[in-house]
Amino acid sequence: MSQLSIKALELAVAALEQGLIEYEQYPQLLTVRDGVIQRFEIAMDVSRQILVRVLKEVFGLEEANAKKDTFREAAKLGLIADAEAWLGHLAARNRTSHTYDSVIAAQVFAHTPTFLPDAQDLLKRLRPYAD
Repeated sequence: MSQLSIKALELAVAALEQGLIEYEQYPQLLTVRDGVIQRFEIAMDVSRQILVRVLKEVFGLEEANAKKDTFREAAKLGLIADAEAWLGHLAARNRTSHTYDSVIAAQVFAHTPTFLPDAQDLLKRLRPYAD
């Protein structure tokens, strides 16, 4: 197994956290809100990519056919606390993929603070496997 780096996830989670802090200071700026949404998308994507790698390289599991299965397997192995919460994050992430809509953007932004503690918990759980 090659060394597992979680640096990209650490950076993505830190950027998301900083974005949420900035939004508290400037809630009237849609560009800040939209930046938080983009940081959520990145952190979510990196989270899944790292989970796929850990499932394959550490646990010997082939990549799941569906993204949802990645989170279910990760929960079974204790890499994440709650598969259903992560499936909710995935659903929110997928809503941003196809079109820009201000209502959808507001809904995804409202979801973002629930993702941050789960992403931080994932980092904590991945540290024993990291270089």
